[in-house]
Formats: sequence, C-alpha cells, structure tokens
Amino acid sequence: MSGKVYLVGAGPGDPELLTLKAAGLLARAEVVLCDSLVSREVMALISQDALLVDVGKRAGRKLLTQDEINSLLVNYARQGKAVVRLKGGDPLLFGRAGEEMEALRRAGVEFEVVPGITAAVAAAAAARISLTDRRVASQVVFTTFSRGEQANCLNWAAITPETTIAIYMPGPHYGEVAVRLIENGIASGTPCVIVSRATCAEQQVRWSNLAALSDEDQLPAPSLLLVGRVAAQDLEQWRERVRATVFSPEKEFRDLPI
Repeated sequence: MSGKVYLVGAGPGDPELLTLKAAGLLARAEVVLCDSLVSREVMALISQDALLVDVGKRAGRKLLTQDEINSLLVNYARQGKAVVRLKGGDPLLFGRAGEEMEALRRAGVEFEVVPGITAAVAAAAAARISLTDRRVASQVVFTTFSRGEQANCLNWAAITPETTIAIYMPGPHYGEVAVRLIENGIASGTPCVIVSRATCAEQQVRWSNLAALSDEDQLPAPSLLLVGRVAAQDLEQWRERVRATVFSPEKEFRDLPI
C-alpha cells in the first residue's frame, strides 16, 4: 500500500492564515515532518495521534541532512502513511521543496503541494504597504542575503529604482545588507522596513532607510527586510520630499535615483 506526501505551507505564524486544506491535513496526518520556523499555534493543530518528526535547524545546525529528510518522506509514504512535510511560509519559496519533489518523483511516491502565505507577503501586510504599488514599483524580487561564495549571485542588472526587494533571512547585521545594496547601485536614501515575526503576537515593524540600517538593532528571527520606494512609511510625503529636491521641472519621478 502506498501513502502520499503533502508539502504544506504553514504560513507566517498566525494559524488563522492557514488554508482550510492545510488545517484539514494537519488534523488527519499520520506523520508530520516539521521545520523550526513553524509557530507553536500552528503546531497545536496537528493531530495528537500523528508521529511528529522535528527536522528543523537550530542556530544554523541541521538536525538531519536534506538527503535524510528525503529518505524519511519516501519511507513513511511507502508504509502507506499520510505524510505532511510542514514548512514555514510557502513550501515553494526558499523551502527546498524542489529537492524533495525530485526525490519523491524518483521514488514513485505520490505527492501534492499545499501553498501557504510567504513571509514577504505577510511582512508587507504587517507594514501595510503594497509590494507592487503602481505609483512607484513595477516588480518584486524575492531573495536571501548570502554571506558565502554566492554573495553576489543576484542579477543586479535587473534591479531598477522601481524594484521592491524582499530579503529573506537578512541575518543579524543589517549593515552588511545595506553595504551590499549600496555597492551595487541602490541609493543610500532608499526606504526600507524590517518586519520581525510577522502576524504573530510578538510582531515588530521598524522603518528605516539603507543609510541608517547599520544603526538598527537586530530584531528577533524570523525577520524579513523590504527595500524600495514602497517601503516609505508615508509614501505621499516621501514622494513630495523627493520631488522638492529636483530642480529641473522636466525630470520625471521615475528618473530619480531612489
């Protein structure tokens, strides 16, 4: 008898933001492999009869390798179990779902993806800003901040003044992020907002700009950094202030450096 694996997005933390399908699967699951970013409130919805397997990270240390997680998914499904792979946010964004789906395909295991609200959308909602406000933004880039060999892997040529950059896992030193962005042509006055633990009771929202980002204290993880014109705390006031610095009446707002 073959089971089935469900790659389920747990959303940003508030259990009321789960999809109905996700909540139903958690109530019926026989095995749940859970990441560390899943909130306690969402965890409370898991069936008490389910086998709960913690596969998350702790202080950067993995409890299991990705290959070991893949093997668990395949083995439990082959036992005929209904298996939920529960991930914070959405499983298809920075959740290694691609590797898990590939392993399940190769093993001939049936699987399904259940989307969740990703952190960037939750952070924007918490800050009450539109990621694609048509007055100042035309595209969104989802990325992470890498301090390793892939530090400059982002296609900076695709970043324009109309780009909103959503940076997942910005790390403990926001100043490093600011330096990288400014070095690659983003104006130092560009607004940004840090959102910590979006949608949870401990949620914090802090407004800043790239020039001042290095002075900001670290907020509790998980946090997300939104950078771009849309991140101005008062967008209309910010636009008027920027216009006032332009001496040529022929110069349009879209041509400004920030």
